[in-house]
Amino acid sequence: MAERILVLAVDIDNDLYRKTKITGPVVGRSDNLKAAARLALADPQDTDANTMFEAVKKYDELKKEGYTVAVVTVTGAEKEGYVADSELARQLDIVLGKFKADSCVLVTDGASDNRIIPILKSRVKVNSVDILRMKQAEQFENTYFTIIEKLREPHYARIVFGIPAVLLILFAVSYYFNYGWQLPVALIGVYLILKGFGLEDALVASFRGFGFSIYRMSFVFYVGAIIFFFIAMLVGYGSYTTALQNYQVYGALQLGAYAVEGFLLILPISVILFIAGRVVDLESRRMRYSAITQGTYVGYGLVAIVMLYLGAAWIIGQIYFWQFLLYSAFIFIAGYVISRVSMALRSRAIKKTKMKDKQVVNDIGAYIGRITEIDDKRGLMFVKTDYGNVLKYDVDRITNISDRVIIR
Repeated sequence: MAERILVLAVDIDNDLYRKTKITGPVVGRSDNLKAAARLALADPQDTDANTMFEAVKKYDELKKEGYTVAVVTVTGAEKEGYVADSELARQLDIVLGKFKADSCVLVTDGASDNRIIPILKSRVKVNSVDILRMKQAEQFENTYFTIIEKLREPHYARIVFGIPAVLLILFAVSYYFNYGWQLPVALIGVYLILKGFGLEDALVASFRGFGFSIYRMSFVFYVGAIIFFFIAMLVGYGSYTTALQNYQVYGALQLGAYAVEGFLLILPISVILFIAGRVVDLESRRMRYSAITQGTYVGYGLVAIVMLYLGAAWIIGQIYFWQFLLYSAFIFIAGYVISRVSMALRSRAIKKTKMKDKQVVNDIGAYIGRITEIDDKRGLMFVKTDYGNVLKYDVDRITNISDRVIIR
């Protein structure tokens, strides 16, 4: 028959990469069987392996009926939502660019994977949706084990157990020190801001990459950074209480400015120790490119800390407004110079590194292709996929260079 059918299995939360280090898309009957077997061995309870086996079974059935068929597994990302959807769309474009399908059979293990249907329908006709259900479990039992399995994943465990635990601890500490309910509520507000603006996962990822270990030289720097951070908090609180006792006519804004000024007197030491630890850690792991990028953070951190300090000093009345503007201009120039020097060092590192033929993956581990050319003048990197497509990326998107290149 003339119709070309794509049998598509979906792993939206990218369990395949997290548990087997196999990146999507997985193309072909043989590769899907191998990937499904490795996933089943890594986690026999994972339904994504059964989904892949079901896709191969559907492929065999359609092949026997005389259709021109291809079987593919596409993966999303551990962070569901836009990131997962965009990764699915990218892999679909790669697959459909190679296999010109007339229609598609979607194989999925549950309702969460159905979010791919609108993305899929915008690219190819969907003839069938095959939702895989495990036969050995009754509905209630299946729901129970699904919930238990989800609670083992860090993302859901943080929400279900971590947040209530932190709230209980905050209220207990606040009650013990007679701080009232304001401090816990304020900290909850800070967390909601981080959650609402999508900064939580970035912070978690940053802490995971610290390499915090007593067997590394960076351990001393990190411990020093933590100690000085708490000292800065104590100094800030001391400045606040002193101002409250000696200057009772001040309002909340001035008292807050005194607290910020005291806090920022010690904070730069903590920041410097932290960045020094990061540089030492990255250099020891031969991640020199990532170590160079710390210079950009120095520039941004310098601008932020000094601007906050100047703002607090102006509110208190230690400097005039024209001095605030003049000093701000100087610090912006200094921060810009530091950032530009860091960017120049990054460009120099790229030129010295043999980038050609290196593998390129994105920040969630999905394989993209190999570098064919670097255009230094335009700041572009050309990547050739396994399907022959050539993609262009700005070199500024590079986050790390080692045995492979990671881009955001």
